[in-house]
Amino acid sequence: MPMEKFVLELMPLDELWSLHEQISIVLSKRILAEKRQLDARLSQLNRGRIAEAAVSVDQNSSNTNGKSPRRPYPRVFPKYQNPAVPSETWSGRGKQPRWLVSALKAGRTIEDFKIPANTEVSTRAAR
Repeated sequence: MPMEKFVLELMPLDELWSLHEQISIVLSKRILAEKRQLDARLSQLNRGRIAEAAVSVDQNSSNTNGKSPRRPYPRVFPKYQNPAVPSETWSGRGKQPRWLVSALKAGRTIEDFKIPANTEVSTRAAR
């Protein structure tokens, strides 16, 4: 379809306005068509995602809260012990227990609470 070359500056205002309306109509039709295509593609992708989610839920049916199951971690044995209350121990991981924090503030060192290597073996065997 051959396009005439318009000299917009020389066109009367009524013709310019008419051209503007025609262009607006064509643009809105094309934009709507493009939007429909994108919406169709998005719904197609979402259906695939929903199907994948359903499969993963079936695989993890033993897990009721929706999270993936935790991987098993090896048991961590205590490295520090409260001499006043021997049942209070700490593995050295995570936040320090209150008894240790208060003892450290009182001037003792963390080495004072370290469980000796030979005691660790007998403690581990007992557990």
